[in-house]
Amino acid sequence: MRAVNIVGFKNTGKTTLCASVIRELAALGIPASSLKFTHQAGLDKSSTDTAKLLEVSPAVGAIGESESAIFWRERKPFMDMLPLLGQDMLVVEGGKTLGVMGRIVIARDAEEARRLGAGQDGLAFAVYGPEGVDGVPAVSDVRELARIVSERSFLLPGLDCGGCGRENCRQLAVEIVSGAASPADCTAVGGELSITVNGAPLPLNPFVGRILQAGIAAMLGQLKGYAPGETVISLKQ
Repeated sequence: MRAVNIVGFKNTGKTTLCASVIRELAALGIPASSLKFTHQAGLDKSSTDTAKLLEVSPAVGAIGESESAIFWRERKPFMDMLPLLGQDMLVVEGGKTLGVMGRIVIARDAEEARRLGAGQDGLAFAVYGPEGVDGVPAVSDVRELARIVSERSFLLPGLDCGGCGRENCRQLAVEIVSGAASPADCTAVGGELSITVNGAPLPLNPFVGRILQAGIAAMLGQLKGYAPGETVISLKQ
């Protein structure tokens, strides 16, 4: 999965820009899911049937004629939501503290852009506003923003495992945005051992990956007919 973060201060048009970028990505043949961070206490209106059920249930699902939804009575981690969204591209609205992807910042001036993560050691590909900052261009054309997203978006697993030699995923993300590194430098995905769950790659701490790989290879080595090489195991539960 690839992703881009669209951030801005309150009432700056984040949702409008997200929707516009998603439409332009679709025109490029890239369907995108979206995920919104909100400070709103409840995501459903208090008078609805689902809200009443959520008062007594830890989770409520709803299936309509043309829509479906799941509500949980807790805040879910960002990474736990991704397998539910069903596309290879994700547009994230809000979530200023996220450090696992590049971003577009909505800013009225250079100072505001820096506060949102543009500029040196920042995560911004572009500023949607009148002023660029520290080499990060100002881009007002949504079609051009979508092109930038299609070419430069990425998503790191957020394990902060240090396998890439950086202290955390944010440091690697900053280097990817600046061009000093690439997503392939992340060692938690795409290694000799890869696991997918319901079609979504499962990131592995390199140390854990080596233990799993050695253990699985040792057990398979006791089976008749096993030979070293690429091995595929499918587990259905």
